[in-house]
Amino acid sequence: MDYMIGVDIGTTSVKTVLFDNAGKVQGYSNNLYPLYQDVPDMAEEDPEEIFSAIVDGLTTVLRKANLKAGELKGVSFSAAMHSLILLDENHKPMTRAITWADNRAVKYADELRENGIGKQIYEKTGTPIHPMTPFTKLIWLRNEHKDLFDKARWFVGIKEYVIYKLFGVLKEDYSIANATGMFNIFKMDWDDQALELAGVKREQLPELADTTDTISGMNPDYARVIGIDPDIPFVMGASDGPLANLGVNAIDPGVVAVTIGTSGAVRVVTDKPKIDPKGRVFCYYLAPNKWVVGGPVNNGGIVFRWVRDQLFAPEKITAEQMKIDSYDLLTEIASKVPAGSDGLIFHPFLGGERAPIWDANARGSFFGLTRTHTRAHMVRAALEGIVYNLYTVMIALEEVVGKPVSIQATGGFARSKLWRQMLADIFEQDVTIPESVEGTALGAATLGMYSLGLIDDLSEVKKFVGVTNVHHPNPDTYEAYRALIPIYIRLSRQLQTEYKAIADYQRKMDAKKKNASQDL
Repeated sequence: MDYMIGVDIGTTSVKTVLFDNAGKVQGYSNNLYPLYQDVPDMAEEDPEEIFSAIVDGLTTVLRKANLKAGELKGVSFSAAMHSLILLDENHKPMTRAITWADNRAVKYADELRENGIGKQIYEKTGTPIHPMTPFTKLIWLRNEHKDLFDKARWFVGIKEYVIYKLFGVLKEDYSIANATGMFNIFKMDWDDQALELAGVKREQLPELADTTDTISGMNPDYARVIGIDPDIPFVMGASDGPLANLGVNAIDPGVVAVTIGTSGAVRVVTDKPKIDPKGRVFCYYLAPNKWVVGGPVNNGGIVFRWVRDQLFAPEKITAEQMKIDSYDLLTEIASKVPAGSDGLIFHPFLGGERAPIWDANARGSFFGLTRTHTRAHMVRAALEGIVYNLYTVMIALEEVVGKPVSIQATGGFARSKLWRQMLADIFEQDVTIPESVEGTALGAATLGMYSLGLIDDLSEVKKFVGVTNVHHPNPDTYEAYRALIPIYIRLSRQLQTEYKAIADYQRKMDAKKKNASQDL
């Protein structure tokens, strides 16, 4: 039997998954690492901790699998997008990995949007202007940390750093490069205007490579620790969003992947790059003739966690004592409330927002509260608000690529029957839940199999992805959701005029609290 490993480098953990040639999971490791948030808007990780987690994951999986010589055909990478690490001339990190969730470049993203230059960059790169991108992070560093910026020899992301540590070469795949905001998707090369604005030279960036390109010749010391043949090919792989589509078999025209994990996304594959004239959605490279158009949201399951911890703390304790899942208890409570939460609307922007409004200053709010509303209404409204926001991304996508023909839904939310049905009802589409729970890692492994000639076409992923549930929209909910979604959209537009004001106020208060604590 042939085997392939998919390595999924996420925001808070790396998942290492061993698949056989039928796409079945034969080994698994999930290695965690912390997200550092020392100051407001910061979200960083230690690249050495991530590298150690990858080495540990590969070591654990391979030791448990005890494969025979020649059975492991390769390893393929997925990685979270938009990370940035500054390296010195010896390729040593000068910073931690600044992640997509870091909002400290918000001032410069706002300026680019306001002066029209951001639109020019977006139309060439397919990456919306937002503080998540290395492009805006570099402008921020050049302006506010000039000494550090000027001393840097290389600007890379976490995957590129890991590849350098393992193989001694600096390479960056088209998909990850695409997500930097500095890659021209029509020329398949770094964009001169973006580089000039960022203050970066081409020779300070890794060599570009296709997502199907391979590397071999691992550092023998690491190969010995991991227990792997140093000549095993490693496939460059792609970014996590596009690979998630591949891993749930959402690569045919009109097949949409909706993911709700900690964050969320709505994505569809096209055969050529497509740009939204309104700049609401991204366009990222997956593989030759495969482009992923969609929108990510910051606020998915993390909002549900906030509701549980802040509004239902007693129930959380009760659930723990009864040894039942606290989220299951909350969804049971929410299920007693009618669709539409009796007119209570929640904007889930607890961590700013990306698609479709691309506003790091966005803040959450309940609207429509009356004395008749209860905490049960609030939890249901929060769940509905997350899906409303994903639906607004779908509206933008429809204008760019057309109406979906089917929806493949994955992520932690897929465990909840209520949430799955809510998705079908709000989108008014059948929703299919794939059997594979490790979609991104499977996407990486499938791309690796294709690269190494183990499968003839990426469409063969359909053989690896089963179906667990299909949910049909309930016509009884149409009236409520069709009435409330336009209100939700109008409100978010009207509130945008005040998001910056309230965010600036909160940052001032955070700074005062920090200064006061330092004086004690």
